[in-house]
Amino acid sequence: MLMGEFHHNIDDKGRLVIPTKYREEMGESFVITRGLEKCLYAYSHTEWNKLVEKLNELPFNRKDARTFIRTFFSGATVCEFDKNGRINITSPLVSYAGLSKECVIIGVNDRLEIWDEKTFNSFLDENSENMEEIAENLFENVSL
Repeated sequence: MLMGEFHHNIDDKGRLVIPTKYREEMGESFVITRGLEKCLYAYSHTEWNKLVEKLNELPFNRKDARTFIRTFFSGATVCEFDKNGRINITSPLVSYAGLSKECVIIGVNDRLEIWDEKTFNSFLDENSENMEEIAENLFENVSL
């Protein structure tokens, strides 16, 4: 399970250090792609393959499915760590997520998310007041 939050800077060449804790869990290489809410998603190959199986079940005749699959797969790329524990994020992905300098890397169960720090802080600010309501709606019929 991936969890936690780390802050690192991305350099002008799109290189970003991934914390050791995450490198160990992701393996030597992994897949990174466009995520939702203007962040990037990173999956180990095992988790990526599980996701691909689910996406393959989407109905091809539905425009929403085609649009999502195009967007999701066209940005996908395999990343490998260099000797300093960095990955090189492609410029289209850097642009999509608005990564400038300070980035936040978070573990979200089956994936990593890479955010521009300002965007992540805005996301937290926008949703912090609603967390109780969100939890109530999500777990309405679930006992914890």
